[in-house]
Amino acid sequence: MKRTKREPKPERERVRQGNIDLTFVLVLLILLGLGIVMMFSASYAIAINEEKDGYYYALRQIIFAGAGLIAMFAISFIDYHILAQKGVAVVAYAVSVVLLILVPIIGTDQGTGITRWLKLPGGLTFQPSELAKFAIVILFAYLIDQNFDKMKKFRTGVVPYVILVGIIVALLMLQPHLSCSLLILMIAVTLVFVGGAKWWHILIVVLIGALAMTALVLFLIQVKGVGYFTNRFESWLHPFDSINPDKTWQTRQSLIAIGSGGMFGLGFGESRQKYLYLPESENDFVFAIVCEELGMLGAVTVILLFGALVAQGFHIATHCKDRFGMLITIGFTLQIALQAFLNIAVVANLVPNTGISLPFFSYGGTALMMQLAQMGIVLNVSRSRMLETVRRPLHPPGEPEEPYYKQDA
Repeated sequence: MKRTKREPKPERERVRQGNIDLTFVLVLLILLGLGIVMMFSASYAIAINEEKDGYYYALRQIIFAGAGLIAMFAISFIDYHILAQKGVAVVAYAVSVVLLILVPIIGTDQGTGITRWLKLPGGLTFQPSELAKFAIVILFAYLIDQNFDKMKKFRTGVVPYVILVGIIVALLMLQPHLSCSLLILMIAVTLVFVGGAKWWHILIVVLIGALAMTALVLFLIQVKGVGYFTNRFESWLHPFDSINPDKTWQTRQSLIAIGSGGMFGLGFGESRQKYLYLPESENDFVFAIVCEELGMLGAVTVILLFGALVAQGFHIATHCKDRFGMLITIGFTLQIALQAFLNIAVVANLVPNTGISLPFFSYGGTALMMQLAQMGIVLNVSRSRMLETVRRPLHPPGEPEEPYYKQDA
């Protein structure tokens, strides 16, 4: 009896797609539901004052949220590697640049005095800065993934990214949109750092960028006047200044709303500041209404929910099977984290008013739908990280697998 080793048969790979990250979805839906409810409470009086139905803003937000959720779950089934193509990344970036160029030319200010929107048919508007955030994440993730072995060199690992993000930031500052500029810069720096660039290369660029941003702000002050920047800075330093109450009114009313809520809040719908005292209560300052109606406990709950969403997003990124998926997940998750932090910091007067919205809470169709679409991409990455590979020897269907060894007579 001679025992011989038989050549192993060819192997095939059978892949079973996993489910979406249910923890991420659950936290996201709680945030979205709570955000719509609080936005409705904050916008009711404003809608009545504008001679509209009290449910006007809430109904529109629900429609945007519904469309965004449909898009999110649909996107979660589409392989995110479609975005890992040069054409997709470059086209998204090019379109965002063109739209940002059009904003100062044919844009509208939506009554805010700052031109940041483009008009669409049917009375709708679109904010190109939201597309710019998406484009930067996709393009940077693609370039870093394709040139990972060159990221240690300053010429190839830093300079191209500085040029690309510099164009976007320059166009945003023409609006001016300082908060979005800072947000995109922080996302870009993080992606380049995670992508393998040397920390001291990044430090040099950050220092030079800070000087360039300061020079640009000073230039815009000369062109547009000192009002836009100095008023916000003064309202941050002296929110209860009685000499210039118009400059500090919004910050003052926000702090009054937070203080009025106390520990447990005045109760849902019982806010006093939303009755035309607090400007933009349905938008950038909706968190102040959360504090007033739900108190410190409600505010802390919202912060913890954002923390849980961000933590789970980073968990998905660290368990991703490829570099591109990891980078886009970090980029989109970081966007939510930074926007939430900056908005809450502005409402609490920890930083000057930057005009940035609170994700899933602030009124705005463009931002909400883009955020939910991006979360759909994160969910698709979560599906892929749960892929299971099963390797089995090939054999005819219905027949038992042959043993690895067999005996010869």
